[in-house]
Amino acid sequence: ASVPLAAVGVAAAAAASRAAEDGESSSEGPCLSELDELIGQSEAAGMVVNLSVEGAERAYAAEVESTAFRVVQEALTNVHKHAAGAKTHVRLAHRVSEIAMQVENEPPPEVSSASSARLPSGGNGLVGMKERVAALGGVFVSGPTDAGGFRVSAVIPAS
Repeated sequence: ASVPLAAVGVAAAAAASRAAEDGESSSEGPCLSELDELIGQSEAAGMVVNLSVEGAERAYAAEVESTAFRVVQEALTNVHKHAAGAKTHVRLAHRVSEIAMQVENEPPPEVSSASSARLPSGGNGLVGMKERVAALGGVFVSGPTDAGGFRVSAVIPAS
């Protein structure tokens, strides 16, 4: 099952490098309508992902959509790497003046000797997400849950 995981990683890296090259012209970035496809890819790679959406879907500024998408993408990639087999809940909420997203995984079926709740080794992806969310005036929080899983959540003002 390592081939799909590698493919997800390669696709994520390619998307990240494209974003870096684009600079601020992020109209080419991913949008929220692609979340279904992302979750489909994750499920094809053996993940159990449960998506729930609250509120009426609407369009956001391109950088808001691409950042929201990448927060979910990065969180799912981390579950792949560090908590394989863990059931994962993705929640998206469209609110009046903001969009909120949360990705939370349960503890993996077999807990490895290294605690799965710890931050991924070199959690650069999480740091990068926090910076992107903050740049848009949003709030980003990540850390272990009481249940032994991991949670990533972000709220981005709608613009």
